[in-house]
Amino acid sequence: MIDRRILTHFDFLLPGLVLPIIIISFFLVNDYDPDKGLRQLIYICIGIGLFFTFFLIPFRKLSRAITVFYWIFILLLLIIDFYGAVRLGAQRWIIIPGTGMSFQPSEPMKITLILMLANLIYHNPPDKGGYGLKDLLVFSFYIMLPVFLVAKQPDLGSAIVMFLMGYGILFVIGIKRKIVLWCLGLFVILAPIIFSTNILTRWEYQAKRVQDFIATTPSHQVQQSLIAIGSAGWLGKDKQNISQTKLGFLPIPITDIIFSYYVERFGFLGAAVLFGLYIVLILHILSFCLLDRRDYYLQVVASGIAILLFVYMSVNIAMTLNLAPIVGIPLPLLSYGGSSFITFIILFGILENLLAFKFDFEYNSNPIKHLKKRGPLAQLVRALGS
Repeated sequence: MIDRRILTHFDFLLPGLVLPIIIISFFLVNDYDPDKGLRQLIYICIGIGLFFTFFLIPFRKLSRAITVFYWIFILLLLIIDFYGAVRLGAQRWIIIPGTGMSFQPSEPMKITLILMLANLIYHNPPDKGGYGLKDLLVFSFYIMLPVFLVAKQPDLGSAIVMFLMGYGILFVIGIKRKIVLWCLGLFVILAPIIFSTNILTRWEYQAKRVQDFIATTPSHQVQQSLIAIGSAGWLGKDKQNISQTKLGFLPIPITDIIFSYYVERFGFLGAAVLFGLYIVLILHILSFCLLDRRDYYLQVVASGIAILLFVYMSVNIAMTLNLAPIVGIPLPLLSYGGSSFITFIILFGILENLLAFKFDFEYNSNPIKHLKKRGPLAQLVRALGS
């Protein structure tokens, strides 16, 4: 028997917004290459299985396990330096012995980092004005450690995504305004200095992409992307007339530049529908942060997923429109491949778990624990409680 409270708290709108994007992804991939379409279908089936698996895990009660898994993935990122497989000049994968299959620790590290921050924030909630410098330094250690290890592979794109996600979560939860202003000021001052020095030599390929973006003439890939988007019209083209995709001007159009392929197929109106789906999905997930100010697990996971979706979506679409440098960031849930897709599906499963079993949190939560420790009212309540 299923507890009716689970169905009451389960958010059915979330899969209702995600499923259309997944269906569009399968249609585009299968239409381009049936073999890859079959593989994409396998990824979707694996994702559905993992969704329900992670939906049933009681994350609120796994404080120690989350900490252990965080350090396990940190260890895996360290192992890559000695055992990692090199592909396209980057050492990001671990080969599973005896299988020939590869594993990229940076993807599950994003999930683990979100859960670790949720665990830390739950046990150390912010004061009324937000976190101070001391707390920020503690959180920065847990954020910057995986960011540094992933950037060292080198995988600057994933490192930047984790950086934005980690500090974006802290911004949503609350940081003192003075500290935010100081950090923004330092970024404005240091960013051009860092870019102009030799510190970026390890990421020479990414730096070249930034230079290509700044150049007056877009790169060949971006030019073909703009032609595909500009020639699509309002309603797009049928399969026989998508010249940029069919004639190979868009290299592997089902991966990072799938937005150009999508627009060429479905036109401006189709792009507006897809963009609307992403915006509604992101805003819907962000709305969970307002359900209960005591529920820091839900706030952190919801804000982390929303930030990831926004960064992936905005950067991917911007780079196909020549509004951002070309980087290896897929369009979430739409681009062909398993790593990013499964990461988001697992995160959705975790989010639904925190929502569906929220009644258990509300019943067992201790409101005194989440009162501010320094206020006279909190002291009075603690005195009455003792």
